[in-house]
Amino acid sequence: QVQLVESGGGLVQPGGSLRLSCAASGRIFSIGAMGWSRQAPGKERESVATITSDGIINYADSVKGRFVISRDNAKNTADLQMNNLKPEDTAVYYCAVAGLTDIRRPFTSWGQGTQVTVSS
Repeated sequence: QVQLVESGGGLVQPGGSLRLSCAASGRIFSIGAMGWSRQAPGKERESVATITSDGIINYADSVKGRFVISRDNAKNTADLQMNNLKPEDTAVYYCAVAGLTDIRRPFTSWGQGTQVTVSS
């Protein structure tokens, strides 16, 4: 089993910044892609940013230029630095990780979600 622990959500004013962190642990052989998705009330979950083990990054158009995803392969962690936050960024943010377990089985794990609220 693979567990994900997220941290860093909260309440911030428009224009402010937050940093989300995700740590993966458990029976992990290797991690391929790590990413963050979000789900706002009444809306479908959408991918925000992803990063592969080779450092290839993709962002949703809505966050390009404002959000930065990074990872530490040695620690199995991924961070999302969110700058110039807007009210429309308000959502529950989920970390997701895909890789291989110690017995070389593929897995995809999701975090429990962390609330980000952008409001004055």
